[in-house]
Amino acid sequence: MNRKLTLLLFPLALLAACSQTPAPAGPGGDDVAPAATKAADQQTLAHLDAQRLQSQHWLLKQATAADGKRIDALFARDDKPVTLDFADGRLSVSNTCNRLGGGYTLENGTLKVGAMASTMMACTDKALMALDEAVSSRLQGELKAAQDADGTLTLTTAKGDVLVFAPEPTAETRFGGPGEIVFLEVAAKTEKCSHPLIPDYQCLQVREVKFDDKGLKQGEPGKFENFYGTIEGYTHEDGVRNVVRVKRFAVKNPPADAPSQAYVLDMVVESASER
Repeated sequence: MNRKLTLLLFPLALLAACSQTPAPAGPGGDDVAPAATKAADQQTLAHLDAQRLQSQHWLLKQATAADGKRIDALFARDDKPVTLDFADGRLSVSNTCNRLGGGYTLENGTLKVGAMASTMMACTDKALMALDEAVSSRLQGELKAAQDADGTLTLTTAKGDVLVFAPEPTAETRFGGPGEIVFLEVAAKTEKCSHPLIPDYQCLQVREVKFDDKGLKQGEPGKFENFYGTIEGYTHEDGVRNVVRVKRFAVKNPPADAPSQAYVLDMVVESASER
């Protein structure tokens, strides 16, 4: 049996762990009273604070340069748009070649993003490799941040590039609270299991894995068991064993035949081919 272990995306020890721009002047142009403008600014700021940023995933849907042309380099993955996530003073970027991240602050309509760190995976697709640079070069430094009437987030760089992101509620927002972090090992092969509606249903084979604060496995994991639900965001590849970090949420008032817990993929920690 061939076994090939891929590089961990992040050290396991670390695993457990905008505002609207001022409204345009009305018919009076520069004669608009400063006090009124300031009040309008404060009102828009209330709609785009850190809490608002953290309640959504932000999916890139438009990107134009200062000359109005589409920035094609930012759309190397049409099926998986570049996505921003804000949490605890850090910005994380996914659906690039590598995962990118850096600290951020939001004040008076300015989003300031520090130097970005990156994982060190190599992508064979040149367009995907170029995507990392196209993203990090535009998201570092100071950006004007605004939330439009339709809820989209617009970031404008110092060079005039305009990036527009559509909101998508996070799992925490959808399930009404923080989830429990759990590590699951998913076996390379599925097994036939009983399903009331689907004949010949194939269940993932899953067992929980525990790590200490240094990222070392603790104890011996139990045997693999049928996993009848789904892990949102996870796509199983036959013959590949994965260790995944997931968030487990309690589902309030689930339907009679639905599970009382929901699992959402947070990160693939480890992959090994067992073909």
